[in-house]
Amino acid sequence: MTDKIRIKLPDGSLQTFAGREAWTLRHLVNAGPRGLTTIDHPAPRWSHYVYKLRKAGLVISTGYEAHRGDFPGTHGRYRLETAVEVVPVEGLS
Repeated sequence: MTDKIRIKLPDGSLQTFAGREAWTLRHLVNAGPRGLTTIDHPAPRWSHYVYKLRKAGLVISTGYEAHRGDFPGTHGRYRLETAVEVVPVEGLS
């Protein structure tokens, strides 16, 4: 079964996403204004899923944060900036 999510945008239009884009969007919605990092929710190709959501018109910001440890550097924190409402739809599974 493929994960699906339907959202209502500020202009009232509806969009439906499936698969990894749905999975990513669901995590972004649940994270709220804090956003999330790939450290919080490891998955391959996060940047590609975010890219595809952006191409669909969603505004997702990326802030960069430093991290320490054996491999110090920076990582991105993604935040969904577009106000969306998740719309439950029967039979969407």
